[in-house]
Amino acid sequence: MSSKGALSGLKVIDLSRVLGGPFCTQMLGDHGAEVIKIEPPQGDETRGWGPPYNDSGIAAYFSGTNRNKRSIALDIRHEEGKKILLKLLEDADILVENFKTGSLEKWGLGYDDVLSKEFPRLIHCRVTGFGADGPFGGYPGYDAVIQAWAGLISINGSPESGQVRLGIPLVDLGTGMNAVIGILMAVNERHTSGKGQSVEASLYDTGIQLQHPHAANYLMSGNAPKLTGNSHPNIAPYNLYPTQTTPVFLGVGNHGQFTKLCASLGHPDLANDPRFADNSLRVKNRDALNEALNKLFADKDGVEVATQLLAAGVPAGAAMSVPEAINHPHTRHRNMVVEMDDYKGTGVAVKLSRTPGSAKSIPPAFGAQGRDILREHGFGNEEIENFVQDGVLWEQPK
Repeated sequence: MSSKGALSGLKVIDLSRVLGGPFCTQMLGDHGAEVIKIEPPQGDETRGWGPPYNDSGIAAYFSGTNRNKRSIALDIRHEEGKKILLKLLEDADILVENFKTGSLEKWGLGYDDVLSKEFPRLIHCRVTGFGADGPFGGYPGYDAVIQAWAGLISINGSPESGQVRLGIPLVDLGTGMNAVIGILMAVNERHTSGKGQSVEASLYDTGIQLQHPHAANYLMSGNAPKLTGNSHPNIAPYNLYPTQTTPVFLGVGNHGQFTKLCASLGHPDLANDPRFADNSLRVKNRDALNEALNKLFADKDGVEVATQLLAAGVPAGAAMSVPEAINHPHTRHRNMVVEMDDYKGTGVAVKLSRTPGSAKSIPPAFGAQGRDILREHGFGNEEIENFVQDGVLWEQPK
């Protein structure tokens, strides 16, 4: 097996900050791409999004999306900083940025007018809030703001709780994944055309894309989704059931699984109840079904029964806490926690058989590799010192 990764040989210049862009470039770095993270003089703002911080002062939020990168801090609005960026792009394959729409153009670094002409093989990826055009084009966007505009908050929660923000920044993370997909599509197409292109991944588009099955249901029926808590509008049983210990979530998608569920819980007769003969009837009679299942789960140990149901072919999950999930034997077996030096992070989710991804280097301190990166690109020590003195290269946050 190669330890270099499937994307070894690709060079990425990462101008992005916060989450969507950095999550994208970390995935590229996990699979072998060389990633140079160019931070502004004040640094990626997530360096300050703590506590917690590690002993080196790096926030967990920053640490979670910035491994396998080297950091250089430049003021690219400065003429000399712009020249350095252009030098770094000479042999780069990919540029990722998430500036406000029009910023690169204002600085004389727009893709259409400058970068595509100077570097015709360069793949430019822009991560935006709402996209560059349209009624909201160019507006800034954060994950929860997009959750609101894309309707995701409207379908999350129960009638009792009301609308609730999703507890993870799913839109940011999904946009980062879409950016990776788009970049690799462009890399593949470049093999044929020899040309780069611009890729856009917006939080808003991703938020709409993630609206499954609610958007599909609405577009077919014309009926607006309602808050259903833990249940599913199309499937039953699909809910969280209390036990003596940890609650258990069932996601039963077909009648065969329902039959196995009833047999495993010691009541095979329940599968023959005419009210529950198929999924549409189970959805129609959801309340009666939930009442019956609540009784069957009431005296069970959650982890034990969920494990038994999984082994019997029934989709079931004990509702783990984050510490329980992180330390579960299956998580550890799947190498979904990585540790090196004082760094701990989640593992590489996409597994390749010959060229697996890996965590090779810890998240960098601010501007830690700046001088080395400049030397590698032909700048001399005296030039580098002048960059520091002139406020072009930064080694401590502004």
